[in-house]
Amino acid sequence: MLASLTIRDVVLIERLALGFRKGLCVLTGETGAGKSILLDALGLALGARADSGLVRHGADQASVTAEFELSGDHPALAILKEQGLDPEERLVVRRTVSADGRSRAWVNDQAVGVGLLKRLGEELVEVHGQFDTHGLLNPQTHRGVLDAYAGLDSQAAQVAAAHRAWRQVEDARANAAAEIARARSEEEYLRHAVAELDALAPKQGEEEELAETRAVLMHREKLVDALNAAFGDLSGDRGVERALSSAIRTLSRIADKAGGKLDPVIAGLDRAAAEASEAIAGLQAVSADVDMDPQALEKLEERLFALRAAARKHGVDVDALAGLRKDMADRLLLIEDQGDLLSRLAREAEAARATYRKAAEALSAARQEAAGRLDKAVATELAPLKLEKAKFRTLVEPLADEADWTAAGLDRVAFQVATNPGSPPGALNKIASGGELARFMLALKVVLAQTSTVGTLVFDEVDTGIGGAVAAAVGERLKTLGNGLQVLVVTHSPQVAARGSTHLKVQKSVKGEQVTTGVIELDGDDRREEIARMLSGATITAEARAAADSLIAGRG
Repeated sequence: MLASLTIRDVVLIERLALGFRKGLCVLTGETGAGKSILLDALGLALGARADSGLVRHGADQASVTAEFELSGDHPALAILKEQGLDPEERLVVRRTVSADGRSRAWVNDQAVGVGLLKRLGEELVEVHGQFDTHGLLNPQTHRGVLDAYAGLDSQAAQVAAAHRAWRQVEDARANAAAEIARARSEEEYLRHAVAELDALAPKQGEEEELAETRAVLMHREKLVDALNAAFGDLSGDRGVERALSSAIRTLSRIADKAGGKLDPVIAGLDRAAAEASEAIAGLQAVSADVDMDPQALEKLEERLFALRAAARKHGVDVDALAGLRKDMADRLLLIEDQGDLLSRLAREAEAARATYRKAAEALSAARQEAAGRLDKAVATELAPLKLEKAKFRTLVEPLADEADWTAAGLDRVAFQVATNPGSPPGALNKIASGGELARFMLALKVVLAQTSTVGTLVFDEVDTGIGGAVAAAVGERLKTLGNGLQVLVVTHSPQVAARGSTHLKVQKSVKGEQVTTGVIELDGDDRREEIARMLSGATITAEARAAADSLIAGRG
């Protein structure tokens, strides 16, 4: 609910801080006192269009701050979480408008866009009357309202789940059909490409291996000469291996006469001889690899160039050719298996469609039954509100085209009214006048009071054009609404004002040459005087005071 409203420099309001409580709060005051300014200010805080004309003359900017108390499951908390804002039990929204028309917005002291402010506003407050409205006047909300009224939320959720399951299978079916069609159009190319890659038989890492071998073979002659020269230096009659063997034999013959001092030397020469022998064997192996068929380089290059040509042709790396071949082969298998796949998906889609339709038809039947109950309940409320000739109808219209079926079901729901006998029903905001519209909304809200997630309702001059018993009926219904919701009412009717649990009077005052608007809370004698003024006008009589007492006591 709305806990407080702070207004600065808005039209005639210089500084104003208001606190609000649960129940029915009535705002009264003479015509032109500034009651509409309060609603404009609240609307600004809730994302309404900013207008530089709202800035008080001589001020740089107008500012409005509204603070709301939220329940733990309030829809506004989900919006805050979605936007990455920390949800709190108290929600503070602030809006400024500068004299040049620029607007800024904050939620809990974090700068936000006006669009977010408007989304939050739609979950926090509903305004009915002469000003921009949303909620029940938006036909897109009617289906959800009817479901909530009839307790069909769980059934509607089942329909939504069945619709999602159906659409998922249909999407899989469409994707498979598209993939098969694409593969079929490429079948000849795929078969040719797979045959080519099968003949080529590319292997992972083969390009790098071939490139290294090619680099060696391209320098074959230089390598052979160097290897032969090194082999000659290490082996033969004057080679290292022979010299080491000779030195070992010579030293071994006199080692026993050296007292063990030659043993490490002989051991070192043995290790050197072994290393030299291993190195010579390695030279021989390398020489054998290099000294291959001169045509080997040509064959290797043919293989390497064939792999690279295939990679360029298919626009991939050489190492990706093997994976490409598998992918193409899989697409060919898809073509061969297309009949079974599409048949299976078609059966699944038909079964999912049947499940959805059965659930949706049951929901439609429940909505039709609930629509009748809602229409009767609203009709009961219309007569006391001087709308006895009007007719309210909840239209539940089947959607004949399957393409229009949605997660919400098979039908469209719309609230319609006919204000005169014999006239065709139409949309609420297109058929009813301002005063009638507010009373229609009041009747609906009384019936739907237990299902609304919006905690604050604002009615602007719901009593326009009525008086006496009708105004009293309006007041009683507003009071009933106030038992479960916070209701703010701008009224000129003493019968309505007398039913309020809180009474705020809007009045003008003059400071020098400047006119300002202020608000005071009335109780006791002050409240009786205000209601008496509303009854009798500028001159308050004893009879008016007595009548005011009677209204406040609930006897009028």
